Amino acid sequence: MQNGLLKIIEEAEQGRAMTVEEMTDIFATDEGHVVRALFQAADRVRRKAVGEEVYLRALVEFSNHCRNNCCYCGIRLGNRQVERYRMEPEEIVEALAVAHRLNIGTAVLQAAEDPWYDTGKIVWMIEEIKKRYGMIVTLSIGERSYEDYKAFKEAGADRYLLRHETSDSELYARLHPGMTLERRLLCLRRLKELGYQTGSGNMVGLQGQTYLSLARDVELVRDMRLEMAGIGPFIPAEGTPLSDAECGTLDIVLREVALLRLNSPLLMIPATTAVATLDSEGRQQALQCGANILMPNFTPLRYRESYRLYAGKICINEGTEQGIEAISGILSSINRSVGKGPGHSPMRNGKSIAC
Repeated sequence: MQNGLLKIIEEAEQGRAMTVEEMTDIFATDEGHVVRALFQAADRVRRKAVGEEVYLRALVEFSNHCRNNCCYCGIRLGNRQVERYRMEPEEIVEALAVAHRLNIGTAVLQAAEDPWYDTGKIVWMIEEIKKRYGMIVTLSIGERSYEDYKAFKEAGADRYLLRHETSDSELYARLHPGMTLERRLLCLRRLKELGYQTGSGNMVGLQGQTYLSLARDVELVRDMRLEMAGIGPFIPAEGTPLSDAECGTLDIVLREVALLRLNSPLLMIPATTAVATLDSEGRQQALQCGANILMPNFTPLRYRESYRLYAGKICINEGTEQGIEAISGILSSINRSVGKGPGHSPMRNGKSIAC
């Protein structure tokens, strides 16, 4: 089997799409040299497909009010231990001024699903960010109507990140009361239709998750021709039904990052904060097996403690300068550099990465 897996990895590096069964076997293997070969192949494909540059996205987490009750999420509606906050639209836009001065080309506006931010508020923020800073705008604000998505796009939003979390519809329903995977995928299709650079992604280590479903997560990203995918471990949060569950493992997260790179070579893949919560060098490792994005946090410090999706989240007491210095150290340690420009996916109209 191990020689067979090495051949599968070699063929994938040359461009052959893996089957779900092959990816399942790679998730399941305990052969260390096979896993090393996987990571090395993904790193070579990353270098060839999207280059050595690592692109920065300026993240602002602007509200932890949520209408949903997802079983794993620390800011779920039913968690009474959370101190809730909302940033005013002007405050959100102002939080990006430092990122603009640092020549970071992309703003990521992320929040829980908070209806207080109606269409008009979101449109105003998009237009102001474009007018003041000329930044690429990524939204990560959950499921909205087609009309909202259309209005945001017309206002100038460029990208939208909506993680599907798991491709297993039954597991999705158990973890997301009152929600369906079908609805989530419909939203992703609508975003694609409207012309957004569209991203999704999943959690690794959920109770009831299988290697087969993880393989199908990779397949979903590939078959939908998504431009971004964020992969992170499940980490339990206080005040949730899964507070005593085991964490996902960094090893399996890194395997999925590598499989995503091999199966979708032009994908933009973040090295997430959550992997660094599991391991202080988690982001470095992710960048060495396929990832090419980092997301420094520009949320004002007074709010960060309250945007605690999971226990032990790093960077909540780290100032902007400290965060940028940490990123410089990460990139220096692996001989990578910060990318210039907005860092669009090369899937977009055949444009180069730094268009």
